[in-house]
Amino acid sequence: MAAVTMRLPAARAPLDSSTPRGGEKHLVAPGDTITTDTGYMRGHGTYVEDDKLIASVAGVVERVNKLVCVRALKGRYNGEIGDIVVGRITEVQQKRWKVETNSRLDSVLLLSSINLPGGELRRKSAEDELAMRDYLQEGDLISWHRQAEVQSIFSDGAVSLHTRSLKYGKLAQGVLVQVSPSLVKRQKTHFHDLPCGASVILGNNGFIWIYPTPEQKDDEAGGYTANLEPVPLSDREVISRLRNCIMALVTHKIMLFDTSILYCYEASLPHQIKDILKPEVTEEIVLEAQQRLLDSEG
Repeated sequence: MAAVTMRLPAARAPLDSSTPRGGEKHLVAPGDTITTDTGYMRGHGTYVEDDKLIASVAGVVERVNKLVCVRALKGRYNGEIGDIVVGRITEVQQKRWKVETNSRLDSVLLLSSINLPGGELRRKSAEDELAMRDYLQEGDLISWHRQAEVQSIFSDGAVSLHTRSLKYGKLAQGVLVQVSPSLVKRQKTHFHDLPCGASVILGNNGFIWIYPTPEQKDDEAGGYTANLEPVPLSDREVISRLRNCIMALVTHKIMLFDTSILYCYEASLPHQIKDILKPEVTEEIVLEAQQRLLDSEG
């Protein structure tokens, strides 16, 4: 007879929402009137009808001075200049790579926008174009300065990527988690070394890369060669736990940033990794992490 896992009901403290949270979010659905004040300017996700500013998508209203826009709660990634993204090479073309970045169109990485191996500074030649597959080829998961940065947006909405340092290259020895871009909180840095022994790259495009924290970070050779050394079991367990914690936060629509992920990780430690995604365990650890976030904002 197969074993059956049972958990007895436990008393759970209610979430204390009395802590100030900086104001409630203004959520709207398509067709909702945002304002009747004609002094506001129309931004993304809005349109004007009968002197009223109306939402065209479901999302959160954001105001910057007199500009009003609606950030969709769910959808494809819309690139902005300066965004940090993680992507996968889908095609090698003439003097460029096509990169999947969770956008409506594949992003573009020009040969002229990368650093050559070893940091050699010179104009790209025909030999470099012939060697493009030696640098990056289809299927490679990539990131620059362990991150790629959006340089510009084409007229059709496609994103142009570029690199700013030699600390970029192929990603290996980790786990890729894909979430909605709207759940990734914008911060000054999206590269975080967590005290649990793993690091995360929170791409603005919703691609999250989890990997063991490297011992050396001063390698300036340019990362065209992926490190395929075996990963210790302890590191793999930490990565797996972080991955399940991120999925738990996504299930409850909690914003993803270094603090929320770390609080959820610490709340999950009493449970086995495989149990984290059970609905009752997910709710328990997410509520605990949410309460700690509320307490820290107070």
